[in-house]
Amino acid sequence: MIAVTLNETADAAQTRDAQDQAALNSEVGAFGSVVSGLLLRDATDEDSWDLIGLIASCWSEYPGCVLDVDGEAPYYRTIATSFASWGGRFWVAEHAGRVVGSVGLAPGGAPGEAELRMLYVARPYRRRGLARRLVALFDSEARARGARSITLWSDTRFAEAHAFYEQLGYARAPHTRELHDLSKTVEYNFTKRLG
Repeated sequence: MIAVTLNETADAAQTRDAQDQAALNSEVGAFGSVVSGLLLRDATDEDSWDLIGLIASCWSEYPGCVLDVDGEAPYYRTIATSFASWGGRFWVAEHAGRVVGSVGLAPGGAPGEAELRMLYVARPYRRRGLARRLVALFDSEARARGARSITLWSDTRFAEAHAFYEQLGYARAPHTRELHDLSKTVEYNFTKRLG
């Protein structure tokens, strides 16, 4: 069993962020645009360990978030296979051989609906257009599949992500859901119509 708690991963996350920042400093353009050498590609199950590290790093920014892979999210270990089995697709952003961003598409709960899942970007790569590129990739695939609307759920602690979603035209629904997990997660629902 692997249970990754934030206290256990804080040092590893800081080391990873420092390494990523050093790589970025040598490649980022004058205006802080998305880095050269960045590869957006379909995920493979072999990306799982890097993906788990990315998620742990992102969650380490929020007190009380606990990543229990085996107990609560075993599908992280076979991310590509899992999303494919649900009728979805999963992508990663790779830079210098490391996964630095991710997004997944799963069928939504209603006809014509796609669910945006697991949008994560490593801290040193934020505010450089990467999240927008990942969402654009998702939107393109959702449209190709005939989706008319998008839904997503986001932890109430992720305020920065909520502002980003609202900038992209998502509206926060009035209801929440509780996951009854180790993190005591409560999530907001965001929706957007595809034009």
